[in-house]
Amino acid sequence: MATLTSQDSTAQARVYFQTPPGTEDSEVVQKQGRVTVKYDRKELRKRLNLEEWIIEQLTDLYDCEEEEIPELEIDVDELLDMPTDGDRASRVKGLLVDCYKPTDDFVTALLEKVKGLQKLSTPPKKNEKSTP
Repeated sequence: MATLTSQDSTAQARVYFQTPPGTEDSEVVQKQGRVTVKYDRKELRKRLNLEEWIIEQLTDLYDCEEEEIPELEIDVDELLDMPTDGDRASRVKGLLVDCYKPTDDFVTALLEKVKGLQKLSTPPKKNEKSTP
């Protein structure tokens, strides 16, 4: 999912976690290690690259700075759930209805990039059984 709001368009997005009171640093390192195991780093990197590309393209399409892009939410998982490229294209074009520049090239490129992605799902908890 691409979130299109940012404090500084030149800074890279980062996620910070606060250490809960009463925990030691070694516990925090262990928790961080588990997170990277649960999710495929390569797939997460692809998603991040796609989101950065989307933001770059939208700033060009709307001819504005990142902070001025209209509130849009292009949900990659939602697009992956759709059965056809036609459905995906219609969804994205519907989100870009107020863009005055042609969006066909953006939509076509986005659909090509989405094809190479897998849907991200939350890994099952230890006590839950995953269904094939």
